[in-house]
Amino acid sequence: MEFSELVRERYSCKKFDGRPVEKEKLDVILEAGRLAPTAKNLQEQRVYVVQSEAGLAKVDQVTPCRYGASTVLIVAFDADNVYTYPGGKYESGAEDATIVATHMLLAAKAVGVESCWLNRLDPDRTAETFGLPENEKVVMLMDLGYPAEGAGPLPPHGRRKELSETVAYL
Repeated sequence: MEFSELVRERYSCKKFDGRPVEKEKLDVILEAGRLAPTAKNLQEQRVYVVQSEAGLAKVDQVTPCRYGASTVLIVAFDADNVYTYPGGKYESGAEDATIVATHMLLAAKAVGVESCWLNRLDPDRTAETFGLPENEKVVMLMDLGYPAEGAGPLPPHGRRKELSETVAYL
C-alpha cells in the first residue's frame, strides 16, 4: 500500500474480532517502533506486549477501551534516559515514545492489522498494575488486532480542517 493511501485508510478500530496477531506481523510492527527516531538517539522507549489472558484482564482494569483486541502494547519511556532541552524545562521522553507509537500504528496498517491509540487511562495506575519500574512512564496503550464485522471508522474520522487552518508559513 502506498504511504498516502495508508495514512488515509488508517483509523482507530473500536471493535476487534479477537483473532490473535501473528508473530511475523507483530515483529514488523515492533521493528517499526525500534527504528523510530528519538532525541539524540537515546531510544528511551519501552514497549510491553500484552497477549495473555491475565495481562489482558489487567488492561481491562485500567481502561474500558480494549474493544476485544487480542494484543495490547504498552508504550512507555525511561525517564532516567531522556534528552533535556536547553533551558532545562522540557524533556523528550513523551514525544519520543509518541513517535515510536505512531510508527507502530502505521506499520500495523501496512501489514493488515488495525489499531487504536488508547489514552483513556491513568498512566501511573497502569504502570503500577503492570509492575513497571518506577522510572518508566506510560504514554499510551495500543490495541492491535483484526476488525470485527461491521467495524470501521467513526463518523468524524473523515472530517479534517483545511491546511490553511492548521499550517502557517513564517
